[in-house]
Amino acid sequence: MTNKTEKLLSLLNGQPVIPVLKIANVADAVPLARALSRGGLRAIEITLRTADALEAIRRVAAEVEEAVVGAGTILDARQFDEAARAGSKFIVSPGITGQLLDAAKDSPVPLLPGAITPGEIMAAREAGLRFLKFFPAEQSGGIASLKAFASPLADVKFCPTGGITGKNAADYLSLPNVICVGGSWVAPDDLIKAGKWDEIEALAREASKLKK
Repeated sequence: MTNKTEKLLSLLNGQPVIPVLKIANVADAVPLARALSRGGLRAIEITLRTADALEAIRRVAAEVEEAVVGAGTILDARQFDEAARAGSKFIVSPGITGQLLDAAKDSPVPLLPGAITPGEIMAAREAGLRFLKFFPAEQSGGIASLKAFASPLADVKFCPTGGITGKNAADYLSLPNVICVGGSWVAPDDLIKAGKWDEIEALAREASKLKK
């Protein structure tokens, strides 16, 4: 899966922050993706935490050419397949299982699985994955844990997610084994509900300039 790791990194294309989105109203998906893209955050993760998530992915994939849409909160092979067929360019999971690894092995869509323990990280590494989601980041030792992993697991890079905000994102991004961070602060629920796309674009632009 090394080539798929490289593919995933190329899709993210140096983006420091990956917006983690919960779409409550499918009509918000396209204008939200466009606002984030205008702000410099083209790669977005739409989580399968709502009934309309797959339809939101379909619409963004079909209508927002400038966006790179991924699916998050993927828990099993069925969801992996559904998200890939909906147009997801990458798949994000909160953890790592044999079933998900098998699904990823048979798919051209790259997987970014979650891993927080040395054993989980080593299992992912054995499967050929060198880029992992560190989730939930703040609750799992945060920066201190990632610093501890940097030497013994030097060839593994991370996207910390969970508890990441505009206040601590730069601290995570300063770590040598962190490629990017995932967070929802760039698209708050209240701004999405109010359709304040200009304000979301401004938050995205600010996040896109964080040091990588």
